[in-house]
Amino acid sequence: MQDIAEQLQGWHASGHSFAVATVVGVSGSAPRDPGAALAVNAAGEAIGSVSGGCVEGAVYELCRESIASGTPVLERFGYSDEDAFAVGLTCGGVLDVFVQPIAPGTDPGLDAGIAHIASGTPVALARVVDGPAGLLGATVAVTAGTHHGSLSPAPGTTAVLERALVAEARAMLDAGRTGKLVLGPDGRPCDADGRGVAVFFVESYVPAPRMIVFGAIDFAAAVVRIGKFLGYHVTVCDARPVFATGRRFPEADEVVVDWPHRYLDSQLERIDGRTVLCVLTHDARFDVPLLERALRLPLGYVGAMGSRRTHRDREAKLREAGLTEAEIARLRSPIGLDLGARTPEETAVSVAAEIVAHRRGGGCLPLSGGDGPIHHDLSRSDGGPGSVPRVHAA
Repeated sequence: MQDIAEQLQGWHASGHSFAVATVVGVSGSAPRDPGAALAVNAAGEAIGSVSGGCVEGAVYELCRESIASGTPVLERFGYSDEDAFAVGLTCGGVLDVFVQPIAPGTDPGLDAGIAHIASGTPVALARVVDGPAGLLGATVAVTAGTHHGSLSPAPGTTAVLERALVAEARAMLDAGRTGKLVLGPDGRPCDADGRGVAVFFVESYVPAPRMIVFGAIDFAAAVVRIGKFLGYHVTVCDARPVFATGRRFPEADEVVVDWPHRYLDSQLERIDGRTVLCVLTHDARFDVPLLERALRLPLGYVGAMGSRRTHRDREAKLREAGLTEAEIARLRSPIGLDLGARTPEETAVSVAAEIVAHRRGGGCLPLSGGDGPIHHDLSRSDGGPGSVPRVHAA
């Protein structure tokens, strides 16, 4: 929902009803991750996507029906060779979609959640996507210090269950996790085979992950552009003020003049396991002090530009600085995949491809060269427990 938060906030502020269809479970080669959303307002305008085109028409109609009836619904879209003309996923995956009607001002949890998402405030939006009829669609918005909305007085719910939901959702927010959560009557999480009171879908909305590009060179401008395209908050840092200017990097969120290692030291509270570092200076004066620190931090990706000879020299200096072989092995250098890239733009594609492959577990091989699964991210296979009312197959 975060991708369409600005438009949703506009609809919400206008006071008109709309419906949001959210992907809450995927398996196989389903095209979108959990959390992807399509929304339709009362006038029939649509924003967002849940499948990249496969089932958009059917989901659009479900949203229109939900607005009219005021009733949420959970639908499953799958694939079957027996009926090639039914609505479903041509890719062969399974997609669970929860459609929820929203009338501004009637649900404190949803109202607060949409406002927090639009403002950039970290929030976990916990919605009941399967359970007792009176509980379906109940929403609690959880932030670091408070929560809005309630499960009560829905049948079968207790204060214990609500307290457990808030605690679990807050823990997922702290970790930046989105996914299904099943709670039992005692408030304890259940596994995939457990019998719970309700199935919740918890969406964690946190600030964009960071990409820090060290070295204000011509290649950096291309890496900044592709970093923004991938959804990163991008910072350029260089110790040379003549090169590190906003005019040279207009698409960067920040341009900082500082020694790389000193800037990294100042950012320890703003970096996490999603943070990407692209070290493009290929100058030992800047690289070694920076990498000595970076390779000891729990960062998502650390890559450094340079020739193979430069990399060998850099490794030797890092060993002299006391880094272990395991720490040095975390360094992706020379940075990027072997695409035969030469221009800054081609090099940026090479770097971005390695970042995505590292994050998603890709094998970096041509898809046409194998017959295995296209998607390697194991976290996507969470179909989750709980019954699903209807199945569409194609």
